[in-house]
Amino acid sequence: MEKETMVKEIVKALELFSDKIHAEMQEMGNQLRAEMQEMGNQLRMEMQEMGNQLRAEMQEMGNQLRTEMQEMGNQLRTEIQEMGNQLRTEMYAVESKLEAKIDELKQETNEQFKQLNEKIDHLRDELSDTQETVDLLSSKTLQHERKLRLLSKQS
Repeated sequence: MEKETMVKEIVKALELFSDKIHAEMQEMGNQLRAEMQEMGNQLRMEMQEMGNQLRAEMQEMGNQLRTEMQEMGNQLRTEIQEMGNQLRTEMYAVESKLEAKIDELKQETNEQFKQLNEKIDHLRDELSDTQETVDLLSSKTLQHERKLRLLSKQS
């Protein structure tokens, strides 16, 4: 019996000790859960802060990029307008030169036509004179031929 009592006492002591260990483990578990909960909350807050910070940085970067793009667009528009104005100026200059050259060529052509007309008029006058001379000579030749026929008939 003594053994039995001892075993019962040991079992009872072990049960008490096991209850105590169980209670301590439960308390430790609760503490760990609380710490994990707190750590999880802290991590969530840190992640949220980091997310907000990243969003703010992205927003700022987006605004900077928009501003840079607008500035670049304005600069390109200005350069395009300047280039367009320069091209227009060059085109007007070329157009003016072409018009001056065309006017010069027209003037030269008109002068040449005038000279040709004068030559043609001169040739007409010469042709008319030549025709009159031919007519006169033809008339004289006819007269001489008549005289010759007449003289030939008389002889």
